[in-house]
Amino acid sequence: MKITDVKALPVWGGWRNLCIVKVETDTGHHGWGESGLVGRELAVQGAVLHFREFLIGRDPRRIGALWQEMYRSQYFEGGRVLTAAISAIDVALHDVVARSLDVPVYQLLGGAQRAYVPCFTTSHAPMGPEVVEDVIGMVARGWPAIRCAYGEPESEDDRLFEPRESIALTAEWMTKVREAVGNGPVLGLEYHHRLSVAEAASFCQKLPRGVLDFIEEPIRDETPAAYQSLRSMTDVPFAIGEEFSSKWAFLPYVEQGIVNLARVDICNVGGFTEAMKVAGWCEAHYVDMMPHNPLGPISTAANLHFAAAVPNYAWLEERTSDLIFDDEMFPTQPKIEGVRYPVPTGPGLGVEFNEEAAGGPFRFWEAPHLHRRDGSYTNH
Repeated sequence: MKITDVKALPVWGGWRNLCIVKVETDTGHHGWGESGLVGRELAVQGAVLHFREFLIGRDPRRIGALWQEMYRSQYFEGGRVLTAAISAIDVALHDVVARSLDVPVYQLLGGAQRAYVPCFTTSHAPMGPEVVEDVIGMVARGWPAIRCAYGEPESEDDRLFEPRESIALTAEWMTKVREAVGNGPVLGLEYHHRLSVAEAASFCQKLPRGVLDFIEEPIRDETPAAYQSLRSMTDVPFAIGEEFSSKWAFLPYVEQGIVNLARVDICNVGGFTEAMKVAGWCEAHYVDMMPHNPLGPISTAANLHFAAAVPNYAWLEERTSDLIFDDEMFPTQPKIEGVRYPVPTGPGLGVEFNEEAAGGPFRFWEAPHLHRRDGSYTNH
C-alpha cells in the first residue's frame, strides 16, 4: 500500500472554518483527519502541502515513522502550525490503516476498554438567573458533568473584556448554581485563559469551598511556573492542556502535578500517536483525560476511538448544542445517545466528508480581538 495523495481542504463550517485532511492510497482506501488550529487554516494547508511532497509513495502503515519524519524533517521543529498539520495527517493515516484491515481505529490502539464514552456539556447561559435555570435543566436531563462559561456584565461592546468585573459576577452566580443543584453534579468553569495569576486566584478565593470541581484554562500556559504560583493560592483542580501542541508541552505540567484533568487536543497535539503517549504518561500520574473537542465530526470521531482505548478517561467535550454539522457535508458522523456516545464498531473512524462541500472559495474567519476598557488588547 502506498500514499497517492494528501489533500488539505479548508471548508466553511457554518460559523467558522474547518480544515479537513484526506489521505488517499493506491488500494482505494482513504482516511480523514482534521486540524485543530482554527482561524489559521491556510497556514496549516501550506504545511500539509510541504509534507505531501515526501509522503506520496510512502507506506501509510508506517505511522510512527512518518510522524517522526514529519516532525524532524525541518531545522525548526514543532510549533502549533506544524503539529496541527501533523495531527490531521496522523489521524487520517490511522483511518486509512484501520479501513484497510476492516477494524475500528481503536483496535490499532490496543482495543476498546469501555462500551460508551461519557461526556460533559456546556452552559452558555448568561451569569444570572438564566445560568441557574439552564444547569438545573441539564442535571434533570442526566448530564453528569457540566461546564459553565465565565460571565460578563452587559455591554454594547461585545469585544470588551474586563477581568475584575467578570470574576465578581461569575463568582456570585456560580455559588448560586452550586446551591441550586447540590453536591452531586460535577461543576466546572471555563475562563479561556483570560485572567492573570492574581485575577485567577482572586476569583477562586471568592468562591466557597466545593463550588467548583475544576477550573479550565484560567491563565495562559506558556509559563508553568505561573501555574505553580496559582496552585499555591487555590486548591481548585485545573483542567488544562488544550493549548499544548506536543508531549513536551505537557512535560512540566504532568511531572510537577499541575494538571489535574488533561484537556488534550488530538487535532493539535500530534494525532493519535502523541495523544496515546500523553494518556500513558497521565495514567502513571493518576491524571484523567478530558479532551478538548470544539471542532467537527472528524475530531469527535477521533476522540471516541481515543476514549475507547485509554483507561484513564473522565469525559469528552460535547458541543452538539452549538456545533451542528449537516448530513450533506458529513453523510456519516457520530451521533450522541442522550448524554454519551456509543463506542463505534465499524471500520476506520466511522466518519465521511463530502469533498464537494469544500469546493467553494475560501472564506476568512477571524476570532474576536478582545480589548480592555482602556483600549489595550487582551487574550481571545
